[in-house]
Amino acid sequence: MLLVHGMTTYSFIWSDLVDSLSKEYDVICVDLIGCGESDKPLDISYSLKQQSKMLNEFIIQLDIKKFHFIGHDIGGGIGQIFAVNYPDKLCSLVLINSVGYDFWPVQPIIAIRTPIIRQLAMATLDMGILKLAVDRGFYNKKRVSEDLMTCFKKPIKTKIGRKAFLHFAKCLNNQDLMEISEDLKKLDLPVLIIRGDGDIYLDSIICKKLHENIQGSTLLRVSGAGHFIQKDKPEVIVHHMKTFLREMVNAY
Repeated sequence: MLLVHGMTTYSFIWSDLVDSLSKEYDVICVDLIGCGESDKPLDISYSLKQQSKMLNEFIIQLDIKKFHFIGHDIGGGIGQIFAVNYPDKLCSLVLINSVGYDFWPVQPIIAIRTPIIRQLAMATLDMGILKLAVDRGFYNKKRVSEDLMTCFKKPIKTKIGRKAFLHFAKCLNNQDLMEISEDLKKLDLPVLIIRGDGDIYLDSIICKKLHENIQGSTLLRVSGAGHFIQKDKPEVIVHHMKTFLREMVNAY
């Protein structure tokens, strides 16, 4: 089971799910290039298409033949591209508050692409802006603890970390997903789409359209959960993922 994070996070975002999932699966939580503890070269693209290619190379190096792809936010977008390009390698695809089509990037990411704002962000990302963005991504604000914010802030405490984050934002292009929109209709594998109904960053039209276009997909809406649903309601996510994988994948 490969867990792929989204923008502003890295592998830590899955920490509340790993113990339970590991009882039934071999779990890998990856840091995408430019994120977390991964390398942060600034002379290559961090686009969703490129991230998908690098993940495929990663899987080949580990000699993994088939696996479950779990993607959050842009990780879900990478998962869609991976499923289209390497369908034989996937047992299933789970999209959690995923980006999709041309309904993204969202305004905060668009804004920091502007050169003058990007320069300002270089100086302020490790101050209050990130805390505000994280707070808005949670339904239950009480879960945003100092320890959690330390995890969010860790990669951007260094200059190279901030540069990598801004480079990632600059590389995002929704055409990567628009190019595969018709191919999604041809997917032939179990797909679970999870939507936190309190997600203010990604419009609910994304999950609705994904569900309509991916034949046989299952759509699950979770109340009382925001964009960072893995931290808002980890037990609920684990329960529904396990149930789906047991029932749908085995039946498939």
